Amino acid sequence: MTKKIALIQMHIAAVLFGISGIFGNLIISDASILSFGRSIFAILAMTILSLHFRIIPWRIPLKAFYTLTLTGILLAAHWVSFFHAIKVGNIAVATLGFACFPACVALFEMIFFKEKITATEYSLLICVSAGLIMVTPSFDLNNEGTVGLIWGVISGTIYGASVVINRYSLKLTTGVQICWWQCFIVLIILFPFSFNQLNTVPKMDWLWIACLGLLCTGLSYYLFISSLTAINAKTASIIIALEPVYAIIGAWILFHEIPSIRTVVGGLIIIVAVIWAGLQKQTANNN
Repeated sequence: MTKKIALIQMHIAAVLFGISGIFGNLIISDASILSFGRSIFAILAMTILSLHFRIIPWRIPLKAFYTLTLTGILLAAHWVSFFHAIKVGNIAVATLGFACFPACVALFEMIFFKEKITATEYSLLICVSAGLIMVTPSFDLNNEGTVGLIWGVISGTIYGASVVINRYSLKLTTGVQICWWQCFIVLIILFPFSFNQLNTVPKMDWLWIACLGLLCTGLSYYLFISSLTAINAKTASIIIALEPVYAIIGAWILFHEIPSIRTVVGGLIIIVAVIWAGLQKQTANNN
């Protein structure tokens, strides 16, 4: 694969990650049904990828099983809280709230692994906090946008915890196996909350849910991991950090969700800080 093709694929992956919020907005069903359905189609997509890469997704070490169960539970909570944020607020506040997760990763590593926070990470925490204050529509909890932002931050915090656990505990499994097992755990966790409502899900919802699972999970993941064969992690992190930008642009075009100046400024602070911190960390690792 050439570097040009890899860059195109990585941008497509970022767009697909970003438009998951758009599908979430199109789907009428609640966040638990949406996440349950997504897990079904995501498992199907991961199974196809497993066949392509000649991997047996369910064959994992026992130690990895326990960790994947925990991260699967966290993934279920992350998905439900993220899509609830979209339904309560809007796509912009949900995705920008979620974008705080790199700062959460730094905090969790300090708290649970006693790692010292670097000057770069301190700057990231300050910038993300300032950006979130700018993005907040109102400091009134009766404001739907504010509640949506809070749920977005909760989603990002949960995802940050999952990233830390994956980073330190999962060294014996492939990325496809991790995704397959986590989605399988999501399916099991959300089944009791979704089973009685499945026959009430509109037909169009199933179409959007299928797109969410197959495109925004399966295809995006395939494009992401295949692109890493031709571009480095630093470039990938910069492109993926643009996910909220693609999501907000998509919402602007499709739903006429025009972000306020405060949201744009706050969002830029968060995104630029995340990209800058990623570049600094990658440079430090290379040295």
